[in-house]
Amino acid sequence: MRSAKNRSNREWIRRHLGDPYVQAANREGYRSRAAYKLIEIDDRDRLIRPPATVVELGAAPGSWTQVIARRLTDRSGGRLRGRVIALDMLPIEPIEGVEAIEGDFRDEAVEARLAEALGGQPADLVLSDLSPNLSGIGAADAARSLDLCELALQFSVNHLRPGGVLLVKAFHGSGFSQFVHQLKIRFAAVSERKPAASRPDSAEVYLLARGLKARLLPQCSEEADRGPEA
Repeated sequence: MRSAKNRSNREWIRRHLGDPYVQAANREGYRSRAAYKLIEIDDRDRLIRPPATVVELGAAPGSWTQVIARRLTDRSGGRLRGRVIALDMLPIEPIEGVEAIEGDFRDEAVEARLAEALGGQPADLVLSDLSPNLSGIGAADAARSLDLCELALQFSVNHLRPGGVLLVKAFHGSGFSQFVHQLKIRFAAVSERKPAASRPDSAEVYLLARGLKARLLPQCSEEADRGPEA
């Protein structure tokens, strides 16, 4: 049993070190290969543009945060044009110009700290790479991910400017289509992204919701929460 486990660990290390995105991250100073997921999406969709206020949920270890900060930094003067607020349960090593908050986003007190950091000003862009601790059981992982997606959506509705953008990681599974419906009620356009750096065998996708609509009337909000009729 131990021998099989050791072989499995060695195989994982071999694949990891041979991964072109891991190699690129090492060359370019990113903290993880996940940076290239955001780079590909942003190259295509042009989300991160100075002088934006960007909130990142699920930021550790900080590779997406690095991408955001680099793309908001003035190349001539080296000054970050905009604001970056990054949150995670795990500590994030400091990145120049970034405001980091450590805590569980599911905790109302932590969300209140995040709102306080915004200082009453709306965000232009919310990026959520929140992910539950994966069990390997697809249905359970999708359900836990969906809970985080809904929290990210509610935060975005409360703190994005009208016309703002949400990019959120989700997993295909039960409830996925209903969540997409909620996004379509609240945003002008919703599309799905599967960047090349996302492992082919992973059920993860990124949902890009553009153009937050003005605050919904109560009956519209109730319709959004119900989802599409069967």
